[in-house]
Amino acid sequence: MSRIAARFAKLKAEKRAGLVTYVVAGDPNPDISLEILKGLPKAGADLIEFGMPFTDPMADGPSIQAGGQRALKAGITMDKTFDMVRRFRAETGDQDTPVLLMGYYNMIYQRGAERFCTDAAAAGIDGFIIVDLPPEEADELKPHATKAGLDTVLLAAPTTDAKRLPAILQFASGFVYFVSILGITGTTSASEEAVKGHVARLRAQTALPIVAGFGIKTPDQAAAVARHADGAAVGTAIVDRVKAGLDDNGQPKPDLLPGIFAYIRALADGMRGARQG
Repeated sequence: MSRIAARFAKLKAEKRAGLVTYVVAGDPNPDISLEILKGLPKAGADLIEFGMPFTDPMADGPSIQAGGQRALKAGITMDKTFDMVRRFRAETGDQDTPVLLMGYYNMIYQRGAERFCTDAAAAGIDGFIIVDLPPEEADELKPHATKAGLDTVLLAAPTTDAKRLPAILQFASGFVYFVSILGITGTTSASEEAVKGHVARLRAQTALPIVAGFGIKTPDQAAAVARHADGAAVGTAIVDRVKAGLDDNGQPKPDLLPGIFAYIRALADGMRGARQG
């Protein structure tokens, strides 16, 4: 059983949804980013999305774009990103928390899909969420990912109709990422009723877990998603807290790490009580 499947099985047994946290690899610099990565599970993250900084993102809002620029300026590369995950596994001893790379296909294309999957698996990565990889082109990556034991998470949106959804589900593995709003990350939030309806529609078509993301910022919003989906993904609000932890010169302030982890604990606590009663 993969780490992703095992984690969702554990969450199901505990009758709760998982907190999926997104951080940008290398933001604000590789050293601090590694400390953030290492501290996420203890703070309450059930799964981790590790963003691959890219110069030309198409789905990222201003906050995550800025985080990517900070990381690129600090010298992040794919090799360093792989090494950070490798060190996370080695230095924490955590062999259970799933880590997925999230970003754009250009990063995979430049290295070559087969080599990229091999390198990712060797580093301790569990799968990919590739925002601009449509199902029509997923077979460029899927065979190599499957051979390496990696999941390919595809995205569904409120506009994904009944005709297109089967094409997405044909290639999806690990879980389905439901983009709960139209537009870029961190700009608005979906209502609980909207999430409930879309999740029910997806559940009728797949047995895969469903994670809802884009626009979740508060513990109450995370709890609302947790009442219906198998996971709630939070990214922009965490990246905003990285920025808030920097001084005017872009240097980390003493409260950067404590502030991030306190926020994640608040999200996790809110979600844990979402299904009580």
